[in-house]
Amino acid sequence: MGAVWIEAEVTELKRRQGMCFLTLRDLEAKISMQAKCHVTVLDAIPAPVMEGARVVVHARPSFWESNGSLSLDIREIRPQGEGALLAQLEARRRLLAAEGLFDPHLKRPLPFLPRAVGLITGKDSDAERDVVENARKRWPAVLLVTRYALMQGAQSASSVIEAVRALEEGAEVDVIVIARGGGSLHDLLPFSDEALIRAVAACTVPVVSAIGHEPDTPILDHVADHRASTPTDAAKTIVPDVAEQLAGLSQVRQRVTHAVRRLIEHEMNGLSQLRSRPVLARPNVLIDAQAEIVGDALHRSRRAARHALDRERDAVSHHLARVQSLSPLATIQRGYAVAQAVDGTVLTAVGDVPDEFTVRLADGRVVAHKVAIEELT
Repeated sequence: MGAVWIEAEVTELKRRQGMCFLTLRDLEAKISMQAKCHVTVLDAIPAPVMEGARVVVHARPSFWESNGSLSLDIREIRPQGEGALLAQLEARRRLLAAEGLFDPHLKRPLPFLPRAVGLITGKDSDAERDVVENARKRWPAVLLVTRYALMQGAQSASSVIEAVRALEEGAEVDVIVIARGGGSLHDLLPFSDEALIRAVAACTVPVVSAIGHEPDTPILDHVADHRASTPTDAAKTIVPDVAEQLAGLSQVRQRVTHAVRRLIEHEMNGLSQLRSRPVLARPNVLIDAQAEIVGDALHRSRRAARHALDRERDAVSHHLARVQSLSPLATIQRGYAVAQAVDGTVLTAVGDVPDEFTVRLADGRVVAHKVAIEELT
């Protein structure tokens, strides 16, 4: 039997040892059939094939006589319906990725505690309620600046772009959350719009994508600075939990208090050890020892000074006695006298004696007049 083209829905897909085993359900006959192919056949498809996807397969039927089973050996798989749409989205994602719009180095960190949070969502939507209630539950003082936009339909992408630019230009918010609940692939198409992706990439404010549920991955998730699996998860991402922060502060306070107490105890122990040393237990010991040394030095210096004075005094007395012994007064005291003219000149010859002269004795002078001169031969 030759290969045929079959349009079907993938209801089950398994990979094992380089092979893929699928269960295909015919869309018209409502019957299922087992099929298999090499993994390279699936990998060649632009968009990944998942359970629930509609595809067109080019396969050759195989009949096993031993158990009477019929299966398909797939040679080619092409997306059909949503599969074709997914292929287009995948091609767009790859193109934008090649431009570097999804580069992890371009993603900005979210603020720990934003001054204000910009929220772009549908009016009175479940997504709005989830973000607002959970954000305020975590941080009651959070300020939310909401911009409503169309979250579905042909005008949705342009409406979200306008809201993003309004929040960015207002310079009021530190982070922007784009939130929408779950939906079908067609419902989420606006969040894979190329214009929206480029607007978010150019936005100077960090953007959080909270579109759909965990399995939903619009292209917005790739360009956003942070991807939240749900609007509730976005609320947990943008603001901290006040209870956790208070508990953390309490723990930090306890650790700091414990550390300070340990430091104080350590310093007190060190101070006690210092105070127990003799030099600090009796601080006068060093002073008394030095005072004793100074006293001994002072006593020795005074004694040396006295000895020096006594020696000098004896020397002076000795020199004075010698001078006195050589003085003319000492000769006079032994009974001699000195004749002097009126002007004090000592008379040494009889020819020099004037009519009036003085005679110097040991205890005074005597005025004398020359009466006669007798020369000795």
